[in-house]
Amino acid sequence: MSAVPHPAAPASAVRYDTTTEENAMTLTDPSPADAAALTTPDRPAYRLAGVVKTYQQKARVVKALTGVDVEIAQGDFVTIQGPTGGGKSTLLQLLGALDTPTAGHVMIGETDLATASGAQLEQVRAREIGFVFQGFNLIPTLTAAENVDMGLEPLGLDRAEREQRVGEALERVGLADRADHRPGELSGGQQQRVAIARAIAKRPRVLLADEPTGNLDEHMRDEILVVLEQLNAEGLTLVVVTHDSAVARRARRRLRLDKGTLRDITR
Repeated sequence: MSAVPHPAAPASAVRYDTTTEENAMTLTDPSPADAAALTTPDRPAYRLAGVVKTYQQKARVVKALTGVDVEIAQGDFVTIQGPTGGGKSTLLQLLGALDTPTAGHVMIGETDLATASGAQLEQVRAREIGFVFQGFNLIPTLTAAENVDMGLEPLGLDRAEREQRVGEALERVGLADRADHRPGELSGGQQQRVAIARAIAKRPRVLLADEPTGNLDEHMRDEILVVLEQLNAEGLTLVVVTHDSAVARRARRRLRLDKGTLRDITR
């Protein structure tokens, strides 16, 4: 499937600068050229070409993905829907550098995840991609700040830099006043906001979310969507797998994956 036109990400006074080694966030007004660079079609966040993924199950071969072609622009907000077993988890694992395709290419920036070494994939996961899951995956004995700090360990930052990033991330999800609270002292929506803070503290190029509102009621779901939309407005690329049509309708671009085939259903 080829790329289709979609709206550019809105400009914001806070933007993600993905040009430096650590993908540092720049708190400045982007120039027109910088703003265009975040969403220009010739610099996509992802480019997938002919992606096939098969698994061997006893005597048969299961085709999870059957030739996916898609581009995702930097700064876009994309949702992926589809039935259980349609290949969504497989695709998300490939986008997250957690697995490699059987055939085809998965480009993030200029790195082909299909041919990258194990060390390269580890660096991509550590620096380029933030992950948010349906289960919040917080350590119950640690405070919100300590949980966020855990996500920075692979980067080898000094203490001062880590403290700055933790504080900044919690403030950006509206939990600066809950930094010392443990997960059991937080609501479900607040716990998911901590998980989002953990993901964005490393200042990634892309945020991948797998059913991020699946464990939340409608009010908390909307609370999380507001946080995600604000991050996207600041230039962060979002790719969200969801069964919830209310979530999907908030995206600028909607994809559907069924029986290993991906198609664009944006209206």
